[in-house]
Amino acid sequence: MEWQKVVPVVVSIFIIIAIAALRAYSKTLAAITATMPVNVALTLWIVYSAEDGKQAPFTDFTWSMVLGIIPTTVFVIVAWLTARMGWNIVQILLAAYGVWAVILVLIFGVGEWIR
Repeated sequence: MEWQKVVPVVVSIFIIIAIAALRAYSKTLAAITATMPVNVALTLWIVYSAEDGKQAPFTDFTWSMVLGIIPTTVFVIVAWLTARMGWNIVQILLAAYGVWAVILVLIFGVGEWIR
Protein backbone atom coordinates (compact mmCIF):
# COMPACT_ATOMS: atom_id res chain seq x y z
CA MET A 1 0.00 0.00 0.00
CA GLU A 2 1.36 3.41 -0.98
CA TRP A 3 1.57 6.03 1.78
CA GLN A 4 0.79 8.76 -0.76
CA LYS A 5 -2.70 7.29 -1.04
CA VAL A 6 -3.20 6.48 2.66
CA VAL A 7 -2.00 9.71 4.27
CA PRO A 8 -4.71 11.97 2.73
CA VAL A 9 -7.44 9.60 3.92
CA VAL A 10 -6.03 9.45 7.45
CA VAL A 11 -5.61 13.22 7.61
CA SER A 12 -9.18 13.72 6.36
CA ILE A 13 -10.52 11.41 9.08
CA PHE A 14 -8.61 13.36 11.74
CA ILE A 15 -10.01 16.63 10.39
CA ILE A 16 -13.58 15.31 10.63
CA ILE A 17 -12.95 14.16 14.20
CA ALA A 18 -11.36 17.53 15.05
CA ILE A 19 -14.36 19.41 13.67
CA ALA A 20 -16.74 17.29 15.75
CA ALA A 21 -14.66 17.83 18.90
CA LEU A 22 -14.06 21.55 18.30
CA ARG A 23 -17.77 22.14 17.72
CA ALA A 24 -18.38 21.63 21.45
CA TYR A 25 -15.86 24.36 22.33
CA SER A 26 -16.10 26.91 19.55
CA LYS A 27 -18.39 27.04 16.53
CA THR A 28 -16.05 29.56 14.92
CA LEU A 29 -12.97 27.36 15.37
CA ALA A 30 -14.92 24.37 14.05
CA ALA A 31 -16.00 26.40 11.00
CA ILE A 32 -12.44 27.56 10.35
CA THR A 33 -11.19 23.98 10.61
CA ALA A 34 -13.94 22.79 8.27
CA THR A 35 -12.96 25.30 5.61
CA MET A 36 -9.19 25.01 5.88
CA PRO A 37 -7.51 24.19 2.57
CA VAL A 38 -6.12 20.94 3.97
CA ASN A 39 -7.99 18.79 1.44
CA VAL A 40 -6.83 21.11 -1.33
CA ALA A 41 -3.21 20.68 -0.24
CA LEU A 42 -3.60 16.91 0.03
CA THR A 43 -5.22 16.76 -3.40
CA LEU A 44 -2.47 18.88 -4.93
CA TRP A 45 0.10 16.59 -3.38
CA ILE A 46 -1.60 13.46 -4.78
CA VAL A 47 -1.99 14.91 -8.28
CA TYR A 48 1.54 16.33 -8.35
CA SER A 49 2.93 12.95 -7.32
CA ALA A 50 0.77 11.10 -9.85
CA GLU A 51 1.94 13.43 -12.63
CA ASP A 52 5.58 13.06 -11.58
CA GLY A 53 5.84 16.82 -11.24
CA LYS A 54 4.87 17.52 -14.87
CA GLN A 55 3.88 21.18 -15.15
CA ALA A 56 1.13 21.13 -17.82
CA PRO A 57 -1.24 18.51 -16.34
CA PHE A 58 -0.73 19.91 -12.85
CA THR A 59 -1.48 23.44 -14.05
CA ASP A 60 -4.63 22.20 -15.84
CA PHE A 61 -5.74 20.46 -12.67
CA THR A 62 -5.18 23.50 -10.47
CA TRP A 63 -7.13 25.69 -12.94
CA SER A 64 -10.03 23.23 -12.71
CA MET A 65 -9.84 23.61 -8.93
CA VAL A 66 -10.06 27.40 -9.32
CA LEU A 67 -13.21 26.96 -11.39
CA GLY A 68 -14.57 24.29 -9.03
CA ILE A 69 -14.28 26.52 -5.97
CA ILE A 70 -16.85 28.93 -7.43
CA PRO A 71 -19.84 26.56 -7.13
CA THR A 72 -18.56 25.42 -3.74
CA THR A 73 -18.49 29.00 -2.47
CA VAL A 74 -22.02 29.53 -3.76
CA PHE A 75 -23.04 26.25 -2.03
CA VAL A 76 -21.96 27.67 1.33
CA ILE A 77 -23.71 30.99 0.65
CA VAL A 78 -26.96 29.19 -0.27
CA ALA A 79 -26.69 27.03 2.86
CA TRP A 80 -26.23 30.16 4.99
CA LEU A 81 -29.13 32.02 3.34
CA THR A 82 -31.54 29.10 3.61
CA ALA A 83 -30.52 28.47 7.22
CA ARG A 84 -31.31 32.11 7.97
CA MET A 85 -34.71 31.54 6.37
CA GLY A 86 -35.38 28.77 8.89
CA TRP A 87 -35.21 25.81 6.50
CA ASN A 88 -34.41 22.36 7.89
CA ILE A 89 -31.16 20.56 7.02
CA VAL A 90 -32.70 18.47 4.23
CA GLN A 91 -34.11 21.57 2.52
CA ILE A 92 -30.83 23.44 3.04
CA LEU A 93 -28.74 20.66 1.51
CA LEU A 94 -31.13 20.10 -1.40
CA ALA A 95 -31.12 23.80 -2.25
CA ALA A 96 -27.36 24.18 -1.83
CA TYR A 97 -26.53 21.06 -3.87
CA GLY A 98 -29.08 22.04 -6.52
CA VAL A 99 -27.53 25.46 -7.03
CA TRP A 100 -24.02 23.92 -6.84
CA ALA A 101 -24.88 21.43 -9.59
CA VAL A 102 -26.36 24.07 -11.89
CA ILE A 103 -23.32 26.32 -11.54
CA LEU A 104 -20.96 23.37 -11.97
CA VAL A 105 -22.69 22.36 -15.22
CA LEU A 106 -22.60 25.95 -16.45
CA ILE A 107 -18.91 26.37 -15.68
CA PHE A 108 -17.64 23.01 -16.90
CA GLY A 109 -20.35 21.81 -19.28
CA VAL A 110 -21.10 24.98 -21.16
CA GLY A 111 -17.51 26.15 -20.87
CA GLU A 112 -16.23 23.00 -22.56
CA TRP A 113 -18.99 23.12 -25.16
CA ILE A 114 -18.09 26.71 -26.09
CA ARG A 115 -14.39 25.91 -26.54
